Amino acid sequence: MGEGADADRGEQSLADLLEVLDLERIEEDIFRGSSPEEGPQRVFGGLVAGQALVAAGRTVPDERHVHSLHAYFIRPGDPRVPIVYEVDRVRDGRSFTTRRVVAVQHGKAIFTLSASFHKDEPGLDHQIPMPDVPPPEDLPTARERLQEAFGKVPGFVRWHPIELRPVGPLSFEAERNPQLRTASNPVWLKVDGKLPDDRLSQVCLMTYASDMTLLDTVLLRHGRSFAGISMASLDHAMWFHRPFRADEWLLYAQEAPTAQGARGLARGLVYTRDGQLVCSVVQEGLIRVVDAEGWA
Repeated sequence: MGEGADADRGEQSLADLLEVLDLERIEEDIFRGSSPEEGPQRVFGGLVAGQALVAAGRTVPDERHVHSLHAYFIRPGDPRVPIVYEVDRVRDGRSFTTRRVVAVQHGKAIFTLSASFHKDEPGLDHQIPMPDVPPPEDLPTARERLQEAFGKVPGFVRWHPIELRPVGPLSFEAERNPQLRTASNPVWLKVDGKLPDDRLSQVCLMTYASDMTLLDTVLLRHGRSFAGISMASLDHAMWFHRPFRADEWLLYAQEAPTAQGARGLARGLVYTRDGQLVCSVVQEGLIRVVDAEGWA
């Protein structure tokens, strides 16, 4: 398939994602969303987080932008039925706006999100520097590496429109070679297509993408792949520091400070290509070993 055909396919998959993020408003503070026709057996956590942020953002004045969100994944989402998002207008202050969102399926909460919005104002400004890594053009995509290793691209990588270019090893590579084990996982990423210019679209797509590789970082530290592992997001927190575009290259510098029992903690800093720190992410996930033999 030529480059033009690949580009058309990428644009179409992004169009599908933007469509499912464009929630239906069924009451003043109640929205309805769906899942892509192609996807995993349960709703992808980044999708429900992105949809919940869309619901919250649509009840907030345009001049106020999300600066933080805190979320809990309560039950697996069913991709066969719509998700209803109920927004609680917790506070509308002079500078900050707070919203709480509950995502409901089959009459039960599957996800909760609290988000805070802030109008732009001047203040102190500093950041820690971006890690020194190769540029994305010098790296193969995750799809290309998986295609070379296995002769095909697994469905969980194929169905999303986010281009990933890992700087270091993938989890299956660290499992096969213990010398590749690492507690850090820098990944270049961007949306495969052009996004609308509004800031809410950018942060919602980054929220979606932020759930894709964080827990992989825990596996890299232990030299494990997805084989023999049951894994799911438990909670997720993000802080948005500066404006950015999710359809331009971003470095997602991730690390895994700790794992114990059946839970692992991962965190990440997101930088623009010119070194601006735009977002911080922390997530704890269920990482349950169900097959001690690992990769067979």
